[in-house]
Amino acid sequence: MKKKQNNQKEYWYIIDLKNKILGRSAVRIATVLQGKHKPTYTPYLESGDMIVVVNASKVKVSGKKEESKKYLNYSGYPGGLKERKFKDLKITQPKVLIRRAVLGMMPKNKLSKKLIKNLYIFSGEEHSFTDKELKAIKEN
Repeated sequence: MKKKQNNQKEYWYIIDLKNKILGRSAVRIATVLQGKHKPTYTPYLESGDMIVVVNASKVKVSGKKEESKKYLNYSGYPGGLKERKFKDLKITQPKVLIRRAVLGMMPKNKLSKKLIKNLYIFSGEEHSFTDKELKAIKEN
């Protein structure tokens, strides 16, 4: 039996990550994606909103994480461990950094895989959602 979805209007938000801290921004994005900012939040329903992230390549981290933070991927085969540094990923794949940080802040279940599809990341200023009415996310 399928759960009933909330019949709420979905809003579109935009967040500019230029000179913002990665972790703090990821927490705020995950909160809006899940719908926890709404008074009608229900944990098992898709009640979140859509988010457009711009300037993903200009995100910052605190301390010495720029040089020391590593991302590990393991294929499951012997010798299949890949290690990539934050500063290299920031240049080549900034979208992966943001998506991975936001996924880390969300619950580990099937619903989070659906909710992450409502996140649109752009490495520069320009985005393709100019026809939508975008609201700025309030920073805490």
